Amino acid sequence: MTELTSKPAPPSGARSMADLKPRIFAWVQDYGVYAAVLALLLFNVLFTPHFLDASNFRTQFVQVTPIVIVSLGMALVIGTQGIDLSVGSVMALAAALVALYLGYGALPALIVAVIGGAVVGAAGGALVSYVGVQPIVATLALLVGVRGIANVLVPQLVEFRNPELIALGSSSVAGIPVIVLIAAALTLIVLFVVRRTTFGRQVVAIGGNRSASELSGLPVKRVLLIVYVISGLLAALAGVLATARLQASDPTSLGLFIELSAITAVVVGGTPLTGGRIRVLSTVMGALLMQLLAATLIKHNLPQSWTQMVQAVIILAAVYATRERANR
Repeated sequence: MTELTSKPAPPSGARSMADLKPRIFAWVQDYGVYAAVLALLLFNVLFTPHFLDASNFRTQFVQVTPIVIVSLGMALVIGTQGIDLSVGSVMALAAALVALYLGYGALPALIVAVIGGAVVGAAGGALVSYVGVQPIVATLALLVGVRGIANVLVPQLVEFRNPELIALGSSSVAGIPVIVLIAAALTLIVLFVVRRTTFGRQVVAIGGNRSASELSGLPVKRVLLIVYVISGLLAALAGVLATARLQASDPTSLGLFIELSAITAVVVGGTPLTGGRIRVLSTVMGALLMQLLAATLIKHNLPQSWTQMVQAVIILAAVYATRERANR
């Protein structure tokens, strides 16, 4: 008769290490971006001349503002297991529409530009939610097509002297640039929507399990459409603010590769590409991390290619931490 033996229990040290590993990955995903920003700040305080000057902080915040605004919309899209590659082209379209309609006044031009962004977002959302096209395919087509439309409307850089639009891009309140205040207000609005509204809970639920959301009666198609419209609206607003700051409309180059910066900010901030979770404040910190990293390398006379390589490593680390946390 075969004797039954129980498998020996793993040593207590091995058990503690096995329990510790998922906690480390969870901490990295939740707070790693804050630690990275703090580490870069400390490095710059110690080794970068004039880093603490108010003018330097003002420059960094102004430069990161478009990325923050675009990243807010991208976070909502990624929260639904989607992606929006058209945001840079929407910024270019907004810049072109501002140049075309600025003769009617700054406010009408701004409204037309934002509506244009909403239309592009609605087109992408309709393709994804009602037609069933994969988000990466639908928004990639819009990336190419919308940039082409913007370049047809305004084929070259156009400078302007509208005082209202210039004031929007250059004025300050209590020493804080207006465009930075707008980005902060939008962050609070998106944070409230995600955490305190039915719509925000629906977005998270759809990203977590779309089939279950449909079976439970959630308006999945409508929510997806609205999410892409919001992304288009925010991208267009970012384009308007960037145009106002530059005092020129340049659809050829405005918004190039910003979709990659936005996706990086969202992923580094801890929002998984698999959806079901949206981290708004961490997304903003992710954008600040990328801006601070680029500025640090530039101030220490390192080439732009280093920034791209470091960003790639950070993205891989963030995705790996998310994957390991999900597997456990």
